[in-house]
Amino acid sequence: MIKNYFKTAWRNLWKNKVSSVINIIGLAIGMAACIVIILFVSYEKSFDNFHTKNIYRLNEVQKFPGMVASQKVALSMYPMGPALKNEFPEIKNFTRVKWNAKYQVTNGDKRIFLPQVFAVDSTFLKIFDFQLIKGNKETALEKPNSVLITQQTAEKLFGTEDPMGKVITHYGGDTVKFAVTGVLANVPQNSQLQFDAVYSFSSIYKPWMNNWGGNWLNTYFELAPGTKTAALEKQFPNFLKKYMSKEGATFYELFVLPLKAVHANSADIGLDYINFQKFDKNSTNLFGIIAFIVLIIACINFMNLSTARSSERAKEVGIRKSIGAGRFQLAMQFLGETILLSLLALLLSIALVELTLPFVNNLSQRHITLPLFSNPLIILVMLGGTTLVGILSGIYPAVFLSSFQPVKVLKGSVESGKNKGRLRNILVVGQFTSAVFLMIATVFVLKQLDFMQKKDPGFNREQIVTIPLDNITSRKFDVLKQQLSGNTLIAGVTGAQDNLGSHLDQSGVEFKYGGGPLRKLASTRLIVDPDYLSLYKIKLVAGKNFSNEKGANGREYIINEALAKELLKDYPKATTESLVGKHFGFDSAGVITGIAKNFNFNSLHYKVETMFMFNQKDWGYSNASVKIKPGKSAEAINFIKATWKSMFPDYPFEYQFLDEHFEEVYRADNQVSKIVSILAGLAIVISCLGLFGLASFSAEKRVKEIGVRKVLGASVQSVVLLLSGHFIKLVFISNLIAWPLAWYVMNRWLQDFAYRIDITWGTFAFVALLSVLIALLTISFQSVKAAIANPVKSLRSE
Repeated sequence: MIKNYFKTAWRNLWKNKVSSVINIIGLAIGMAACIVIILFVSYEKSFDNFHTKNIYRLNEVQKFPGMVASQKVALSMYPMGPALKNEFPEIKNFTRVKWNAKYQVTNGDKRIFLPQVFAVDSTFLKIFDFQLIKGNKETALEKPNSVLITQQTAEKLFGTEDPMGKVITHYGGDTVKFAVTGVLANVPQNSQLQFDAVYSFSSIYKPWMNNWGGNWLNTYFELAPGTKTAALEKQFPNFLKKYMSKEGATFYELFVLPLKAVHANSADIGLDYINFQKFDKNSTNLFGIIAFIVLIIACINFMNLSTARSSERAKEVGIRKSIGAGRFQLAMQFLGETILLSLLALLLSIALVELTLPFVNNLSQRHITLPLFSNPLIILVMLGGTTLVGILSGIYPAVFLSSFQPVKVLKGSVESGKNKGRLRNILVVGQFTSAVFLMIATVFVLKQLDFMQKKDPGFNREQIVTIPLDNITSRKFDVLKQQLSGNTLIAGVTGAQDNLGSHLDQSGVEFKYGGGPLRKLASTRLIVDPDYLSLYKIKLVAGKNFSNEKGANGREYIINEALAKELLKDYPKATTESLVGKHFGFDSAGVITGIAKNFNFNSLHYKVETMFMFNQKDWGYSNASVKIKPGKSAEAINFIKATWKSMFPDYPFEYQFLDEHFEEVYRADNQVSKIVSILAGLAIVISCLGLFGLASFSAEKRVKEIGVRKVLGASVQSVVLLLSGHFIKLVFISNLIAWPLAWYVMNRWLQDFAYRIDITWGTFAFVALLSVLIALLTISFQSVKAAIANPVKSLRSE
């Protein structure tokens, strides 16, 4: 019997090739989109799942005086870990992690630069489950100057030699020799902590590290099973009061996050330096919802085309029932057809997934694969999901078709009925409402990202190359600047503590206005070279630029307008200009020399915070900014590289255009916009496939009517309008439903941006026009084909 079901199903699919192809392609696209998104979501949810202990990360909410708003940060203080463990029995263990980027190590004559090296406590491997291939995880990090290296690092430094017990050296601010006490397996890609080596914190310990108030590392805890984190967090305020000053304790709040939730749940946490491929769970959930909508649209196509062609199957149902077939048997036959069609769509969708995964990986910067043969569970889930899709798509057509009464259908009195037509209209409207909603959302997302990238940030970032510096290379910054500035290809050189567009550090300062009281506050800071404002074309609204005189080093401060407003809040009648010359800074020698116009030193997700710049060369710079003259970028880069190699022959030359850095700042936003755009495009394509199928069937069923109308003098245009008008009306209704939904959702989404576009009705009108044009193009082929057909052929049988 089952064999007969599938044989009959295959014949019907072959007989109705157009509708079968439309259904298979539509379902395949929907399934492929769902499979890819499920693989992406699974990959995101797999982050840090290989750790078996109850690990949490300590985070802070900083709310210093002078800040526009409080900020969440992933940082914590060095003494917090041991103090918290001593205070709270729920904390079984702790480890601290300090990151070092571009870490230089040598083995004899071989020198390499490791992308990321951690300083950690001896408990690191007792908390985290990173695989140790060689060595003893209980003792590997107990002694000072111990280091664990990954397999990849071992191969780079030692080749095929056994690295155990070998000594490697780091030359930096301090020269440190490390003994290799273990080899780790390469860190999995789905780990938020990515490193090439870890060494014992005791190797670099200094007494100042135990000071409370400095936030420069991450702290992780192993909590006892069953610990109620909310109750634990309620005790943190008293803990801070015990270990910090009464006033200092009010500047901080502490909270913890489960390690496995950090990757996807810390979008609002700043200074999160070692959260690899951090991605907001809301975006991940959004992808899943849209992919599900795309699949539903594909299922609707099948339901519509199956019920639309019901009259063609009516006599078959009547004959089968008259010779004894029951309704259940007929329903199972029709469901068999749907499941067969779904299985064919699955095969096509797998091919589509394999074709699109390289593009998805390139876009998302991940390594997602379809483990079809390595994981049998995947096959079972896909087959089960496909069967479910087939049942959901075919349940209504099966029930509907099997309900025909044989007496009526064999007399030829089957009617599709108003209710069936009304249901098809509702389904078509549902399809296009979803598609139009996604189109509107895509347009607004793209407009917002374009606005963010083109909005004047208040400084010039064109033709600027940034070069990272470390403790060694920054010592020769003045020489590097002098050598580069002497070339006609270079328009200017300056240095800074960090790149604009990054989340800058906060520092505490003091301020005194005339005879007023001394005020202590905190603000974002940026250490800069005296030529910084000139190179970046940051405008001053009062005062003057930094001086190049030696006596001015470390004494001059330039604040932005936001900080000026904060400093003058107790002096409402004072002018901005009156701040020039007033005491401000880290010590009594500091003065305000200028007030800069507000500029967006952070992402446009955030409002302009209070910030100050000061020229303290002795503290060193972490990057050099080189402005090159337009039109000769390649020659300028070659000159900079040659100059670097002549000064630092053992250090690799690395550079990045500042525009590329800002592309990284908005990388997650761009990824979201591209994926949403693709899914919206798929929704439109599948909806149009269904519309094409319905238009084909409509034209086919009304061929005699069209013939009569043409004989009576109807024009081609009037026939096309007759066939198209009904569908266009449904598209208009879809727009009217989608507009308020899209307005509400996009208005909520835009609230996440401090600087955002306005929601204009012109966009809605544009999408409405575009959706109507797409629908017209979809159905026009069949409409025009039917309109220009020879009426003699269609009426010959009459």
